[in-house]
Amino acid sequence: MDETPDQLREAHHGGVREKFLAFFDLPRLDRRGWALLAGLIFLVWLSTGLYKVQPDEQGVVLRFGAWVETAPPGLHFHLPWPIETALFPKITQIRQMQLGQSENAALGGAREKQMLTGDENIVEADASLLWQVKDAGQYLFKVSDPDTALRIAAESALREVVGRTPIQAVLSDKRREVADETLSLLQSVLDREGAGIRVVQVQLSRVDPPSTVIDAFNDVQRARADQERARNEAESYANDILPRARGEAERIKQDAEAYKSQTINLAQGEAQNYTAIYQSYSQAREVTAWRLYLESVDAMLRKSSRVILDSSGKGAGPLAPYLPLSEIRPAPAPAAGGGK
Repeated sequence: MDETPDQLREAHHGGVREKFLAFFDLPRLDRRGWALLAGLIFLVWLSTGLYKVQPDEQGVVLRFGAWVETAPPGLHFHLPWPIETALFPKITQIRQMQLGQSENAALGGAREKQMLTGDENIVEADASLLWQVKDAGQYLFKVSDPDTALRIAAESALREVVGRTPIQAVLSDKRREVADETLSLLQSVLDREGAGIRVVQVQLSRVDPPSTVIDAFNDVQRARADQERARNEAESYANDILPRARGEAERIKQDAEAYKSQTINLAQGEAQNYTAIYQSYSQAREVTAWRLYLESVDAMLRKSSRVILDSSGKGAGPLAPYLPLSEIRPAPAPAAGGGK
C-alpha cells in the first residue's frame, strides 16, 4: 500500500527527531566511569585558577569582587572561578598629564592657571606630569577616580610650592627646584593616601606673569638684567684689579722683610764688631788705640788724590801735615791795561 505525502513527511520528521535526541543521550557508565568523569571536570575547574603575570604587569586577585592580593610577575594560582578572578593592569607604562589645562572650557581660563607666589605676586603656570602605576591594587580600589585625584593633588602641591617661593626665583633660576619640591610633596601625599601611583617627573613648561601686566613686568626684567650685567662687569673688574693689588702688596711686603733682615744683620754685625773692638781695647788699650788711629788715617788718606809731606819732621807726631794739591787754585791774572 502506497504511503501518502503527509505520512512520508511525518515519518521523515520522526527520524530526524530520534537522531537529534540520540545525540544528547548520555553514555551509560558504571560508578567508576562517573568518578573518572567527575575527577576530570574537577581538574578542569581547578585549572581555571592558574594565571601568569607578564613582566610589565601586576596580578590583582579578586575574591567575589573584593581585592585580596597583588601578585608579582610570574606563574601563580588563585581559587578557581567564580570564587576568585585576576586582573592584569600595566605598571611600567609611563603616562602623561598636563596641569593647568582643564577639560571644561569655562574653568580652563587664565584664572585657573594663576598662582600666588611667596612675595604676593601672581604668575600663570603650566606643568607636565609623568607618572606610572606603583601598586595596581591600590590604584584600582583605594581611589575611586585616580586620574582626577592625581590632577587635584598635583595642582595643590604646585600651588603650595609656588606659594612659598619668590616670583623672581620661579621665573628664573629656581624653576628646577620648584619642580623637584613639587614632585617630592606630591609623592608624599599620594603615598599617605595609598593611591598606588609613582610620580616620575614634574616639569614646568611655562611660567609667566598675567598677560595684562606682562609688558610692565618685562620692563622690570630688562632693568634687572642690566643691573645683573653691571654687577658682573664690576665683579670682573674687581677680579682683575684685586689680584694685581694683592701681588703688589705682597711684593712690597717681601721687600720690606728683606730690608728689615738686611738692616738687622748689618746692625748686628756692627754691634758685634764694636763689641770685639771693645774687648780688644779692654785688654790692650794703647795698642788698640794706635791701630784705630792708623785705620782712620788710612781711610782718610785714601780719599785724597795727592799729599804733601813735610820733610823737616816738624809736624805733630810721626805723620807730617798734608795739603791736597787738588784744592790749590792759581791766582787770577790781573786785567789788561791795569796800573803798575
